[in-house]
Amino acid sequence: MHHFLELCLKSVEAALVNIESEIIVIDNKSVDASCAMVRQLFPKVTLIENEDNYGFSRGNNIGVAKAKGDYICILNPDTVVAEDTFEILLNHSVLTDKLGILSCRLIDGQGVFLPESKRNIPKPFIAIKKILGFSYSYYVSNLSEKETGSVPIFVGAFMLMQRAVYNEVKGFDEDYFMYGEDIDLSYKVLKAGYENRYHGSTSVVHFKGESTLKDKAYAKRFYGAMQIFYNKHFKSNLVFNTIVWFGIKLSPLFQRSSEHVKRNIKQYVLISSEMNTALKNSLKHDLILWPKFESYQNNTEYILDNNYLDFKSIIEILSNRPKNCKATFKIIPKNSNFIIGSNSSKSRGEVISF
Repeated sequence: MHHFLELCLKSVEAALVNIESEIIVIDNKSVDASCAMVRQLFPKVTLIENEDNYGFSRGNNIGVAKAKGDYICILNPDTVVAEDTFEILLNHSVLTDKLGILSCRLIDGQGVFLPESKRNIPKPFIAIKKILGFSYSYYVSNLSEKETGSVPIFVGAFMLMQRAVYNEVKGFDEDYFMYGEDIDLSYKVLKAGYENRYHGSTSVVHFKGESTLKDKAYAKRFYGAMQIFYNKHFKSNLVFNTIVWFGIKLSPLFQRSSEHVKRNIKQYVLISSEMNTALKNSLKHDLILWPKFESYQNNTEYILDNNYLDFKSIIEILSNRPKNCKATFKIIPKNSNFIIGSNSSKSRGEVISF
C-alpha cells in the first residue's frame, strides 16, 4: 500500500505548488513501510501515527483537528490528482453560495468512470433496490459524468470543503468505523442548509480496489454502516432491517474475487523521452518507446513515465481510453524504481520494481 501512498503524495505535492497548504497523513497503525517512506521522501508532510487502527472516521477527524487551512480535502491514499485539480475546484468554490462539499469525477486505474462519484440520498427504498442489485436510482443519472451541478452524496475518497463547515456538522461520525461515514457527512451537510457540488471537468484517479476489497468482512461493515445511517436519520424500518440481515448473510455468494486481474498483454509501450533499460530487463519482454502517446491498442500495457508526463496528461490518457479497448496502464512515479497500477477497481493493484 505504501507505493500507492507515495504516488498519491507526489501528485498532491505537484498540485499544491501554487497554493499555500499543508499535507497531513494519518496512519492507523499500518503494518507496511508507509511511515518510514513518508519520513524519508516527504519530510515536510505532517505524519500522525495513531496507536491503533481507529477507523476512517476518527482518523480523519484527528487530521482535520490538526489542520490550519480554510479548506480541507479528505483524500484516500490510493488516489492521483492532476496538477490543476485543486485550483479548478477552489476557483469554483467561490461561485456557489452556501457551498458544502465539492467533489469531482473519479476514475479507476484503467480510466473507467466510478459511478459513486455522484450519488443520491440512499433513502430506504433506494437502498433496498441497491442491495437487491438495482442500483440505477442509487446514483445521480440526470447529470453526466463530465457536467457540473448539485449532487447530494459524495464518496470519502475525495471531499473538498471549508473546514468551518466540517466543524459545524462535527465532522465524520465516529460510530462508523469504515463505510457509510461519507454518506452520513454528505447528508449532515445538506441538512445544515449547504449545497454539495459535483465538478465533472477535472478527474481524479481512485484505484479503489487497493482500499476496498469485496469480501465478507466488507459486506458486514457496509450493511452495518447502512443500519447506523438509517437508525440515525430515518424511522425504524423492519423490512429494511430484514433485507440488510439477509444481505450480510448472502453477500459472500455474490462477491467477486479480489485477486489481481490478469490481462493477455502482447506488448508493452513506454511513454517517455528515453528507454528505461532497467525496466525493460525487469519486464523480460520487448518494450516499445513512444515519445508521445499515439493510439490505444488492444492487449497493450502502456507505462506512463511521470518523469516525462505530468499527472494531468497521465489522467487524460486514462480518461480517453475507448470503452471496448483491452489496454492496461501502469505509472512510473517521478524519481522511483517501480511501476504501479490496477487493472480493476475490484482487485488489488500491482507493483513491479526494477
